[in-house]
Amino acid sequence: MPLESTIARRAARLSGPLHPDGGDAISFDSGYAFPGIFPDLTAQAQRVLTNYRSESLQYGAPFGLPELREWISRYLQTDGADVSFDEVLVVNGAKRGLELICKLFVEDGDAVVVTAPTYFTAIPILRSFGLTFLEVTQDGEGLDIDALARALERRQRQGLKPPKFIYDIPDFHNPTGITMSRRRREALLALASSAGIPIVEDSPYRRLRFEGVAEPSLKALDREGIVFALGTFSKLLAPGLRIGWISAPHAMLARMAQLKSDGGTCPLTQRIVLEFLKDGLLEDHIELARRTYATHRDRMVEALRRELPQAAFVAPHGGYYLWLKFPPGTDTSALAARAYDAGVSVIAGAAFFASDEADSIKGRGLAQGYMRVAYSRATPQEIDEGVKLLATCYRGMN
Repeated sequence: MPLESTIARRAARLSGPLHPDGGDAISFDSGYAFPGIFPDLTAQAQRVLTNYRSESLQYGAPFGLPELREWISRYLQTDGADVSFDEVLVVNGAKRGLELICKLFVEDGDAVVVTAPTYFTAIPILRSFGLTFLEVTQDGEGLDIDALARALERRQRQGLKPPKFIYDIPDFHNPTGITMSRRRREALLALASSAGIPIVEDSPYRRLRFEGVAEPSLKALDREGIVFALGTFSKLLAPGLRIGWISAPHAMLARMAQLKSDGGTCPLTQRIVLEFLKDGLLEDHIELARRTYATHRDRMVEALRRELPQAAFVAPHGGYYLWLKFPPGTDTSALAARAYDAGVSVIAGAAFFASDEADSIKGRGLAQGYMRVAYSRATPQEIDEGVKLLATCYRGMN
């Protein structure tokens, strides 16, 4: 019997990676951090393995280190969110947090609201729980609340259950770079409250703002405890640390803590992060990250306007990505394959649309012509070279 016939449904619809691992291609694909700004954690690691050895090499507490949870709650309070120590659960990265939220809420066949497009790595996580997708379009202010209201009313008329939660990235949305306006945030909270649907706010890029004024987080505007906020040190410090958190009502976190397959998140890396924070080094590091990524964004914007003016985009005020729109008829999947062969790795837009049903956005062809390019990992010189290679591949197709 071939092994493929024994694969569970949650895995059967999952394909291989979007692009081959390794190689020498210039990386415009996934949201990797720029290695040149990784912090030196040697002193903190040595201190942890000397002074906190019995804690850091032991199994971790399910909720996370109490001192780190206290720090995270204060951090969220300074951002306007009324979050207590008991409302923080440390997890092995924000994606593990999303997985735990699915374990808490989801049964096979349930629906979840996502934007069209949405974070491509979230899609297989959600799909693995047997979810169906209710895709809602965006405009320059973020998720279209009127379109969401109509979609929810349509489900109700059809006798379908409401979606289990609304998943969104309101700050420097991945992949579009859009930041949701305050009025949309307030309207989303009002609609979700009236419909009894929780909101999952995934906002890893919030502190990486290069210009403009921040809008209040959904968690800060939440007065009813319906927002489950995902946070991470991946973009604040380094992704390899795999330390993130969920902020939500304590009763919900208590259940999720029992659903953690890792028991307790690694206390070694938690303590290293905590020592870095206690040393007062975070703000200077975030400022370095802001300056670096702003320089990278500007370099990519200039290169695209010079080398590839056919690709339209709106320069985001923060984050890691540009969302390119090519002229009608452009097969960006074929372009991405050509580009990889030429030495630059990008991701075609189709990967960011969740549903593949005939009546979905992807099925209607509205996902065609898009491409996400990340300016975070590559050096400025690599950005120039990679955009030139992408432009050459595009011209070769036309």
